[in-house]
Amino acid sequence: MELDISDAVTEEAVALARPDLVIAPFLKRRIPESVWSVRPCLVVHPGPPGDRGPAALDWAVLRGDAQGGVTVLQATGEFDAGPVWAWRALPLRGDATKASLYRHEVTRAAVDAVLEAIARFRPGAIGPALPPALPALQGGWQGPVPAAQRSIDWSSDDSAAVLRKIQSADGHPGIADVLFGQPCRLHDAHPVSAATLARAPAGSPGEVVGRRGPALLRRTVDGAVWIGHVRVEASGERPALKIAATRAFADSCAGLSELDVPLLRDAGEWDELHYAETGAAGARVGWLRFDFHNGAMSTRQCERLRDALRWARTRDTQVLVLAGGSDFFSNGIHLHDIEASAHDAGDSAADASWRNINAIDDVVLELLTMTDRLSVAMLSGNAGAGGCYLAFAADLVWTHAGVVLNPHYKNMGNLFGSEYWTYTLPRRVGAARAAEVTQRVMQGRLPMSAAEAASLALVDAVLADDAATLAPRAATEAAALAAAHNHTERVAAKQRQRDDDESRKPLAAYRDEELQQMHRNFYGFDPSYHVARHHFVTRKPHAWTPRHLAIHRP
Repeated sequence: MELDISDAVTEEAVALARPDLVIAPFLKRRIPESVWSVRPCLVVHPGPPGDRGPAALDWAVLRGDAQGGVTVLQATGEFDAGPVWAWRALPLRGDATKASLYRHEVTRAAVDAVLEAIARFRPGAIGPALPPALPALQGGWQGPVPAAQRSIDWSSDDSAAVLRKIQSADGHPGIADVLFGQPCRLHDAHPVSAATLARAPAGSPGEVVGRRGPALLRRTVDGAVWIGHVRVEASGERPALKIAATRAFADSCAGLSELDVPLLRDAGEWDELHYAETGAAGARVGWLRFDFHNGAMSTRQCERLRDALRWARTRDTQVLVLAGGSDFFSNGIHLHDIEASAHDAGDSAADASWRNINAIDDVVLELLTMTDRLSVAMLSGNAGAGGCYLAFAADLVWTHAGVVLNPHYKNMGNLFGSEYWTYTLPRRVGAARAAEVTQRVMQGRLPMSAAEAASLALVDAVLADDAATLAPRAATEAAALAAAHNHTERVAAKQRQRDDDESRKPLAAYRDEELQQMHRNFYGFDPSYHVARHHFVTRKPHAWTPRHLAIHRP
C-alpha cells in the first residue's frame, strides 16, 4: 500500500513492490504515464460506466438519482475513459448523504467489482480477459459541482432542496453559506418534524430560531431544517474546523429556544439520541441509539450518552442494545472539538483532551457495571479507537460483514488509549491469547474486517451482509435473548464474574493506569499527539506513507 503523494513517490513504490496489478481505490490526481503504460492500473470510479469526472456521487445526490454505480476501469491518458474491467449498479437512498452512500452502497459495490476485475486479470495481457457486458453508457464528463449550483437561496429553496444540497456536499466540501454574519460551510442537516415546527418560534426564511443538542433550527420557505455541524472559515491562527453548530456560534445562539425532546419518543423526531422498547413484559428489549456525526464523541456528547445509559437502567428491560449511528458506531474522542479548545481563551487542547477522555471513560464504565441485564453493542457502521472499546464493553457485539474496525490508538501520535481497553481486550480474547492479540491489534495498527474481529473474539456474531439486513436480524436475536429460558442465570453469572474481576483488580485501577499514560500523551514533553491531531483535523496532506502500511519499503 502506498499513498498517492507525488509521481516520484508512486514510481518509486511501483519499482520497489514490482506489482502485477495496481489498484487505485481513491484518487485526486492522474496516475503518471510511466506507471500506467507499463502495467495495468485499475481505477475505482463511484459512477456507472460512461460517467466521468471527480464528482460523480455529488452530482447523483444533487439530482436525486435513484440509481448509481461503481466502475473499475483501466487508467489511460484520459480521465475515466479507459477499458472497463467490472462494474456494479446500486440503488441510491433518497435521504442519504453523499458520505453515507460512499461508506455503504458504494464501498460494498466497489469491493465486489474489484474482486471481479482481479479475476479477469491475466499476466501479460493488455486488457481484461472476458470484458464485462456494459449497459448503455451515460453521463459523460462532469466536472466538480459549481458552488453556485448548490448554493442555498433561503428565500426560495424549500426544505427538501436545502437538505438535498447539503447532502450532496456532506463530508466534503460542505455548502458555503453565512450564519450570524460569519462565512462557514454547512454539514449534517436533518429534516424537522411537524411537532417541532408547531412549537418553534416563527421566523423569516434563513433565520435561526431554535437549538437542540449540536444543531441549530433554521427556517425555510416551507418549514425548517436542522443544521448539526458547521466548518467556520479560518480566521487568524484558528483553523477551519468541523464542530457542532451550537458550539461554533455559542454566543450568538445562547438566547435561542431550546427545543428539547425526551429520549423515549417517536422515531421521526430527530435528535442525536433516541430510545425505544420492544417485546412483552418480562422479555423486553431497550434500544438506545446514538448517532454522533462522523462517530466523534465530544465531552458534551459523552455526558449525554452517560446520562442516557443511567436513565435506561431505570427501565424494566432484560436486554439493552446500544446502537450507534448508521455510518459509524463511534470513533472515540472528538478531535475537531479538542482542536477548537486550543484557540479558546482560558482553555487548551490538553485540558480538552483530558475532559473528553474522562467523559468517554464514564460512558464505558456505565456499560461495564450494568450487571442487572444483558447488554449488546450493535455496529451498523464502522468503529475506531475508543469507539471500538466502547462496543467491546458490552456483553455481546453484533455487526455485519461490511463493518471495518480500527481498534488501536497509536496512529494518532502514539496515544496509549483508555476506555478500559486493558481490561476489556484480555477479557474478550482470553488470557491465553491476550498478549498475542494485543500485539497484533495495538502494534499492527491495521484496519480489521468484521470477520477478522470475530475470529479474534472481539466480535461475537456477524449477523448479516449489510446494515439494511442487520437491523431486522438483530431485532430477532435480541428478542430471543430477552425471552431465553436461562436469561436469569446468565445475568447472575455476569454479576458473579464482575464481582470476581473487581476483587482481583478494580476497574478504577485499570482506569488510573491508562490515564497516567494518557496524561503523558496530553501534557508530556512529546508533542506527537498534538501534532498528529492538528494535521488530521486541518486535512494536511501526507508527506509519506506510514511504514506499517508500506511494507514494500526497506
